[in-house]
Amino acid sequence: MQNITELTSTRLEEIFSLKGQIALVTGGGSGIGYHIARCMREAGATVIITGRRENVLQETAEQLDVHYVVNDVTQRQLLPGLVERIEDEIGPIDILVNNAGINMKKPVWEVTDEDFNEVLQTNLHAVFTLTRECGKRMKERRKGSVVMITSMAALYGIDRVVAYSAAKSAIGGMVKALATEFSPMGIRVNAIAPGFIETPMMLRAMNGDPSRRDKAISRTPMATWGKPEDIGWAAVYLSSPAARFITGITLPVDGGNSIGF
Repeated sequence: MQNITELTSTRLEEIFSLKGQIALVTGGGSGIGYHIARCMREAGATVIITGRRENVLQETAEQLDVHYVVNDVTQRQLLPGLVERIEDEIGPIDILVNNAGINMKKPVWEVTDEDFNEVLQTNLHAVFTLTRECGKRMKERRKGSVVMITSMAALYGIDRVVAYSAAKSAIGGMVKALATEFSPMGIRVNAIAPGFIETPMMLRAMNGDPSRRDKAISRTPMATWGKPEDIGWAAVYLSSPAARFITGITLPVDGGNSIGF
C-alpha cells in the first residue's frame, strides 16, 4: 500500500504533467520559444516546433527530441494546411503556443505604414488565424489550451516600439474575447507577459544601452533578469490540469517589473 508521501508525489506529477498531450509551439527553434518547447517536452508532451529556418529547427528538434515543420506564420493562407498536416501526421493539437513574433525599434516618426503592418502581420494577424484554425478542431474535441506570448509593452509605455506595443496590447484584448467564446467549449485561452528575460538578443540590447539597462533593473523588485525557462514553465503550468479553472488571464512573469516603481 502506498504511503501518503508517494500518493502526494504521484498526484502532483499528474496534475502538472502534459503526458499524452500534443503541443504546437510557433517560433520554437530559438530564444524563448526553444525553452517553451524544452519545458513542455520535459513535462511529457509531444511537441512540434515551427519557424522559417530549417537548419535551426532541425538542430533544435534533434536536441529536444521534438518534431518540426518549416512554416512562415505570415503566410496566413497556408496555416489551415499546416494544422491539417500536423493533425494527420502526428495527432490532434491539444496545446497551441503562439510564440512567433518580431520587434522593431524605431522612433515613431520613422515607422512607415509598411513597417507597422509587417509587425502586426506577424504578431497579431497570424496569431488570430492560427488560433482560429486550431480552435475549430479543439471545439469538436471539447478541450484545448491556447497560450499567447504578449509583453510588458502591453502593460505600460515603452518608447520606440509603437507597432510592437500595439500588436501586443491587441493580443491582451484577443485573449479576453477568445476566452469568453472558447471556454464554454472546453478551450482555455491565456497569455504570458515576459519581463526582461536573459536571452542573447536582450543582453545585447541592454549592454548597448546602459541607461535603459539600469532603468529596467531598477524597476524590477527582484533586481535580476528572468531566465527563458521561467517562461517555459509558466506555459507548462497554464497548459496543465493544474490550471484547469484559469482562462482569460495575462500572467506577468517579470520579477515584479510590472508593479515596480
